[in-house]
Formats: sequence, structure tokens, C-alpha cells
Amino acid sequence: MILGRTKSIRESLRKTRQSIFGQVVSLFGGGDIDDLFWEDLEALLIQGDVGVKTTLALVEWLQQQVAEQHLWRTDQVRDLLKQRMIEILASVQAPYLPDADKRQLNVVLVVGVNGSGKTTTIAKLARWHKERGDRVVLAAADTFRAAAIDQLKVWGERVGADVIAHQPGSDPGAVVFDAIRTAYGRRQANVVIIDTAGRLQTQYNLMQELAKIRSVAAKQVHQAPHETLLVLDATTGQNALSQAYKFSETAGVTGVVLAKLDSTAKGGMALAIAHELKLPIKFVGTGERPEDLAPFDPREFVEGLFAEESATI
Repeated sequence: MILGRTKSIRESLRKTRQSIFGQVVSLFGGGDIDDLFWEDLEALLIQGDVGVKTTLALVEWLQQQVAEQHLWRTDQVRDLLKQRMIEILASVQAPYLPDADKRQLNVVLVVGVNGSGKTTTIAKLARWHKERGDRVVLAAADTFRAAAIDQLKVWGERVGADVIAHQPGSDPGAVVFDAIRTAYGRRQANVVIIDTAGRLQTQYNLMQELAKIRSVAAKQVHQAPHETLLVLDATTGQNALSQAYKFSETAGVTGVVLAKLDSTAKGGMALAIAHELKLPIKFVGTGERPEDLAPFDPREFVEGLFAEESATI
């Protein structure tokens, strides 16, 4: 692997292809379409974390197309399934920071439960911005865990981003205020990325804290935060989907970062996020290195699910 090259979405889906979706592909071998085919397809998609609602919608749509087009062989269904998957993902896609202006300050709020890969994702995102010539300040607003502050400082040094942090237990809103003031002032940065707590005593407390942080940002920067990214751990499957429901209801989420995609054999949850939550996936974590963050592309993702494993990657 070339040093410094971002691992692709297709590469990160290798475990998924070798497991569940490899079995899905094998269903399209050219036999007759019968009840057993539909049952097997439905079962495998659910096993692949596509989700029950999304799977049922996909199978129902496919059955309708088969009837209307008078299809009778399983190999005729493969391209239809790919087409529909791309449509589902593309229907909710939205650009990351669509109104970004390097002459103005862009504020990105990052939320998610502890252990989801949130802090690592922030570091990857900071590196992604710096690769594009942005000047980045990181706000260590997860003040409830000393380890989170220390971890962000280490990552900040590694990717070359300034980190604004207070003592553990301090007011997260004050950290955000200082980070924005610093970005406006001596650092002259155009991107502030805010880390937030992943768990407080109750969900209510967590959402209240996020609301406060959003309010502080909005008072300092027009229309901030300009993105609220929810980091989900792809390895946790339907549990991550439950988290997404809670955050999307209360945190003003504008998009998802699907972390640890390379570590799961069930990458189909991207479809459930798009179909059930109507949230765009803006980035995927494709590996463990700082450069392993790829902007999400629906077609590349679906082609990666169905790619022949023997093909050159």
C-alpha cells in the first residue's frame, strides 16, 4: 500500500464482501426466481445489517420489478438490486459544508457515543481539511473525561491542528467559546471542529449539554454550527441505528460519519441509515490511519459491496 494514500471505500468493504454480501452475490447465479430465492435474499440482507424495514422495502420493490418486466432468472435481479440501493443512498445525499468559505469561519460539531470512534474521526477530519489548505482548531469540549481531552491533544499534534482545552470537569461551552475566539484571533483559522461528550448521567443531560454548545457557537458565528456530524460505529450494526434515532431527534444532525467500516462484515447498515433515518452519510472511516477517511459516494459504496473479490484493488 502506498504510504499516505487514503484507503478506498471499496477496500474497506472487503470483510463485508467476504461474508454476507459474498453470499448475496452467490444468489444471482442464474437459476430460476422462486420463493426460496426471495427468502434467502431477505435473510441475508437482514444479516448484513441492511435492517428489517429497508430489506422488506427492497425485496418488495424487486418483486414488483420482476413482475412488471417479466423476469425469471436470478441473474436479472442483481443489477436491479444495485440500482435500487444506489437510488436509496443518493436520494438523501448532501454535500459536506456546502456553503463553506475559506474567508469565513466554519464550525463543525461532532457527536456520538463514547467508543464510536468519535475522537479519532475528528482527527481524520482535521487532516482532511488541512490537506485542502484549511487552518483548523479543535475544541476539546468533552470535558467529562480527562482521557478524551488527552486523546484529542495527542491527535492534534499528530495531524498538526491546534487544540483548545480546559481542565477536566470545566464548562464545555467555555471551551467552545475560547476555541472560536482563538480561531478568529491569533490562529486565523477557518475551521473549528468541536468534540463533545458521548455520555452523561442521563440522555437528557447529554442533549441539554449539546444544546448549550450549539447556542454558544451560534452566538459567536453566523448560522453555526454549519455541520453536525454523528459518528456511528459500523461494527455495532443495529445498535448504532438506535443511537442515530436518538441523536437525530434532538441534536440537529446534518450527516453521518460511518466509522470502522473496514472492521465489520456487515456494512449494509449504510442503507438503513439512508432509508430509515433519511440522513446522508458524508464520510466513512476506511482504516486506522489518519488519512483513512473517504467522502461517501453511493455508487462506489454499492459497487464495493458487489465487487468480485478476485479483482485488483
